[in-house]
Order: sequence, then structure tokens, then C-alpha cells
Amino acid sequence: MSDLLLIRADGNAVIGSGHVMRCLALAEGWQRVGGRAVFALAECTPALERRLLSDGIEAMRLDVIRGSARDATQTAELAKERHVAWIVADGYRFDTAWQREIKDSGLRLLLWDDYGHAQHYCADLILNQSLNASAKMYSRRDPSTRLLLGMRYVQLRREFLDWRNTRRDTPARARKVLVTFGGSDPDNVTGKVIQAIGDLQDVEATVVVGGSNPNVKFLKSSISDLSYPIRLVVDALNMPELMAWADLCVSAAGSTCWELAFLGVPSILTVIAKNQKSIAESLEEAGIARNLGLAAAVSPGAIAKEIDILARSPQKRSAMSERSRSLVDGAGASRVVNVLRRVIKKEPGSVRS
Repeated sequence: MSDLLLIRADGNAVIGSGHVMRCLALAEGWQRVGGRAVFALAECTPALERRLLSDGIEAMRLDVIRGSARDATQTAELAKERHVAWIVADGYRFDTAWQREIKDSGLRLLLWDDYGHAQHYCADLILNQSLNASAKMYSRRDPSTRLLLGMRYVQLRREFLDWRNTRRDTPARARKVLVTFGGSDPDNVTGKVIQAIGDLQDVEATVVVGGSNPNVKFLKSSISDLSYPIRLVVDALNMPELMAWADLCVSAAGSTCWELAFLGVPSILTVIAKNQKSIAESLEEAGIARNLGLAAAVSPGAIAKEIDILARSPQKRSAMSERSRSLVDGAGASRVVNVLRRVIKKEPGSVRS
């Protein structure tokens, strides 16, 4: 029986690193039970490739357009050549035709999805770790397609799991603010938040950006001209420590939300991509975060106001922290890995074994 996962995910300065990093969490869970993983990448930043290699994970390049017919063919050929146990695909271009070619090749497929974007689903498993995930999103699926839905399946990398029992204090006045918009942020929402923080008093901010962020030089220059202290961290290697340090966080409504929830960090969210809208709305409804809506439509003044309100509300921050920690327990990767292994054991001797 093969013990190899082939993970098809991409991350660059435009689409961000979230897809690769959450797949890395699943790969680490697979490694914990003795398995191996290889990433097949059509697009990836050097920083992400270095991160994969540091985790002992092989990274291969595919000369394809994401989600194309050639992509599906090469992925299937590679999977057969390497005798993989599963293909894991994460991205919004892996449509019905892409899935069908993988399945017609006799391979097992887990598809990571966030909002039911495909016309039809034929993967063996669909993984959606969002709070608002529901079977209705996937009514157009093969009868054999199984669903893994909700925050019990949130994938967290081992660097976060090491902080599982970290105690969180709730000061009367929050002063330590973390700002993070993932590995890309091409619209420079980070710059808007920095401007917002300039309108506040008694705030200590740490701003985290990816090395592929096209605005890094501009942000460094902007911060150097300010009269108030802001620390800029590029390609942070200690995100759990920074989150544990923060009294609150201003973030995009992407995969970082689940990491913040696990560590109980009260959060203010903005939406920078289509798939984030429902995530931000559901997290606010659940009392985990404050949703400011589309980042392009919110002003620095509005951001500053929300930071100030939350900073002065210890009861609200405490409730947000407790609620978020109750919803993300850190066992998501183990749950998914157990499902993958059970499927393999039920199919001995098949083309897929």
C-alpha cells in the first residue's frame, strides 16, 4: 500500500500562500503517521518552496496552466508514476473536467473547497473547513463523493499545535496589535491598516508580510517615516509566537482566521477575495471576529475606530477568545488523515492501491 500523498496546490504573489500552507498542515498530519508527501507546483514563491523543503517535503514543478487539461493529465501521470495513495488538490481552477480526468485515471482525489465553486463534483472527498460549510454547497456531486465539512476539520501546522495550551490574558486596554494579510496582499490593504493605526494612541503594532508582497519596499519606507513604533516582519517564521503576543489582530478573512481562532486572538477581518466574504460573515455571526466587509470599501478611519472599540472592550475580547478556542481544537488534520487511511484499507488490490 502506498504511503505517498501528491498535493496539487499553488501560491504566488497574486493568489497568495494560504492554499499551500493549509495543505502543508495536512501533509504534516500524514507524516505523523509515517506517510510521505510531495507537492506538485505550477506556481510557487521561493519562500514557500524553502518552507516545504524545511519540513522534509519534496517540491516538484509542473509546466502547466493551473486547472488546464494539461494540468490534469500531468498530475495523473505523475501520480501513477509515483504510485501515490491520494491526490490532494487545493485551488479554484480544479473544475469538473479536471476532477473527472483524475477520477477516470483510477486515482483517489481529495478536493479542498471553500464555497462550492464547481458546476459538479466527482472527487472522492471534499474538504471544506469553514464554519458555514454545508452539504447544500455540494448538491451537484457524484453519489460516491463524501463531504468533510466544518471547523472540526480545520488544518493547523505543527508549529501552532505546540501552542495548544497557551494561556491568554485579557488586559483592560489592548495595546498590542498584529496586522497580517497573508503572503501576498497585492492591493496593499496592509498600508491602509498602518495608516489607521497612526490615528490611535498607546498602540504597539507588529505588521507581518510575505516576501512576495509587491509592496514590501513601500511599506518599509512608510514605516520609517512614522513617529509611532511599528515593527515590520517579512516572511515570519514565528507566527504562533506573534499571535500569542497580540491582544488583537487585523487580518484578511482567509486561512489565518483558523490559526487566530485556535490561539484565541480577537480579530477584525476584511475581505480581500471572493471566497472570504461568507467566511467573514459567519465568523462575526458566531462571535469570533468583527467583519468590516470589503477591504477596498473600508477607510483607514473606519479601521481605526473598530480597533479602538475592541481595544477598550475587555469583556468582548474575552468572549471572542473563549468562543473561538471552543470551535477549533487542533485535531482537524488527524481527522482527515484517519479518513484517508480508512478509504485505502477498504480498497485492497484495486487500481488505486
